[in-house]
Amino acid sequence: MARTVLLAEDDRAIRHALERALTLEGYRVTAVADGTEALARARGGRPDVLVLDVMMPGLDGLQVCRELRAEGDDTPILMLTALVETADRIAGLDAGADDYVVKPFDVEEVFARLRALLRRTAREEAAGQDGALPTPEPEAGRFLEAAGLRVDPQARRVWRGGRELELTRTEFELLELLVRNAGIVLDHSTIYDRIWGYDFGPGSKNLAVYVGYLRRKLDQPGAPQPIQTVRGVGYVLRED
Repeated sequence: MARTVLLAEDDRAIRHALERALTLEGYRVTAVADGTEALARARGGRPDVLVLDVMMPGLDGLQVCRELRAEGDDTPILMLTALVETADRIAGLDAGADDYVVKPFDVEEVFARLRALLRRTAREEAAGQDGALPTPEPEAGRFLEAAGLRVDPQARRVWRGGRELELTRTEFELLELLVRNAGIVLDHSTIYDRIWGYDFGPGSKNLAVYVGYLRRKLDQPGAPQPIQTVRGVGYVLRED
């Protein structure tokens, strides 16, 4: 059965081009031009995934995202945004968006992001509705492992030992970045660029705050703290 996509984009040329591309890719697409109609359509017939432009007349994409998440709607949401709208990208993730594609984008990137979101949804549905997800058995190439951590990038889940960690979206992305680069010192600018898409400058405390959140959640009696500070440079994930 074809997956359903609700596309909300106020730029007619982009909307029509993306609607046609998604249809040719096999999706059933409902395309609207503003956030108000997008919210009404999402409530009226739940799609498999939403693609929302950040800037739209009436309700913008961020407001639509917040409204749906506040109502308990966990439909995966892919946001479309311009490169210069860094603040909107950050706000969108905090509002509950699952992923971002930056304009101008390659349509193949949109397809890849949608496939990833839909795979995750399918796994969550298959696991049942009681919220009790068992620790999955290892699959070749699926997990990232370092410093006693196991990361499942596809399901966006993390374990330390046998304990699963409850992480926010930003916390997960930061930890995944550190695990992928275990043993390598990542400077502040690199981390800001990879996680937030923008270097907030030397006066920003955003990164230190999120590292603090992660360290508290990673804390395990008798075990070393895997995230270490390299003073004046950045952070590194090490065994000890």
